[in-house]
Amino acid sequence: MPRGGKKGHKGRGKQFSNPEEIDRQMKAQRELEENEGAERGSSSESEEESSSDEEPKRKGVEGLIEIENPNRVSQKSKKVVEIDVNAPKELSRREREEIEKQKAKERYMKLHLEGKTDQAKADLARLAIIKKQREDAAKKREELRKEKEAEEAKSKR
Repeated sequence: MPRGGKKGHKGRGKQFSNPEEIDRQMKAQRELEENEGAERGSSSESEEESSSDEEPKRKGVEGLIEIENPNRVSQKSKKVVEIDVNAPKELSRREREEIEKQKAKERYMKLHLEGKTDQAKADLARLAIIKKQREDAAKKREELRKEKEAEEAKSKR
C-alpha cells in the first residue's frame, strides 16, 4: 500500500459524455458564434477595423474577464526608429560591481608601480636590503680572490 493512505485511480469506472450532450453543447457554441458575427456585421466597417486593431484576440477566458494586474508587465515591441543607440545602457548591479572592482584593481596597480602603496614600500625596502647584501657578498668574494692571487704570487717567488 502506498504511503499517505492515498489509493490509485486504476479501479475506478470511466465516465463518458453523452452524445446528445455533446451535440447540444456544439449547437450552443455555433449559435453564440453566429450571434457575434451578426452583431459585428451590423456595425460599420470603419468601427470594425478600429476595434480589431485596438484589441488583440484573446484566448480562453481572457476575453470574458477584464483583469487589471498591476504586476503584469506587457512586452512592448519597439520600432527601429524609436531605439536610441546613443542612450546609456542600464547596467545590472553585478555588472556595476565588476566594473568598479576592475577600476579599483587598475588604480592599485598604478599606485603600486609608482611605489606609493604600503606593499610596494615594503617590497622596495626588502629589495634594498637584498641588493646591499649582494654587494657586500660581491666585495667579500673580490677581496678573497685578491688575497688568493697575492698568496699565489708569493708562493711562486
